Amino acid sequence: MNIRSLTRGDGVVIGAAVLLFIASFLDLFSIDGVSSSASIPSAWSSGPVLLSVVLAGIIGAALIVVSHGLPQVPKIVGLDLGQFGVAFTVFAAWSALGNVFDPIAGSEDSGISAGTGLILAFIATLIMAGAAIATPLVPALQAALVPAPKPAAPQPYGAQPPGGYGYPGAQQPGQAFGAQPQQGQAFGGQPSQPQQAPTPQPQPPAGDFSPFWFAVPVPRPLFAEDGSQAPIAELAPGTWYLAVEQRGANLVAQTQDGRRGVLQDTSGIQRG
Repeated sequence: MNIRSLTRGDGVVIGAAVLLFIASFLDLFSIDGVSSSASIPSAWSSGPVLLSVVLAGIIGAALIVVSHGLPQVPKIVGLDLGQFGVAFTVFAAWSALGNVFDPIAGSEDSGISAGTGLILAFIATLIMAGAAIATPLVPALQAALVPAPKPAAPQPYGAQPPGGYGYPGAQQPGQAFGAQPQQGQAFGGQPSQPQQAPTPQPQPPAGDFSPFWFAVPVPRPLFAEDGSQAPIAELAPGTWYLAVEQRGANLVAQTQDGRRGVLQDTSGIQRG
């Protein structure tokens, strides 16, 4: 489960679920003329409230968060887990509203009213259902809950790592990696005849592509470089990937495990 793919809306849902769990231990109702210190049951002493409000709300929140954290959301009878979660939260809020008006059946004229726990549970389920419904519609709630860390400056694709990786001899101080040995010294430290200075290599044009880090706003497939439409990987939000080549409007990206593929949808990507 990738927590970096969770949104601010998911954070609101998680916070509301915690508030609902706390409310389940508070007074379920209050009675006129009875002090608050009296033993008044909580939601855990009432089966209907426990099942229709507390457990329904917590299960709905869990389904929503899990569906957004998985790379591929499983479906049940054509609906994904997130849609089931939204339905659970709406049902919990509706049930809490009914219990606030009538905490005990037929108690309208008996001096019994909703207690602190029941009122707080209604507020929690209302916030939970509102965040679950509004997240796909409000851009502010779609932002990442955990921002992705800024990557270090990318190394040019194909460049050797610092320290002379693959170079069999020790590197002289002040000598650039890959440079020829100084005149008068052959490879391995043996003296040799002076050699002509190597011809400078032409620099690439300024407009050439330079590799860069990027992150995707939503999960997007990575297709094979041979042009087939079979995805080889899925890029997840909150993770940085290296763009190594540009092909028209598409990017050739490399994943952390070294796989390369073509990202066809580059809209809204965040450059590092």
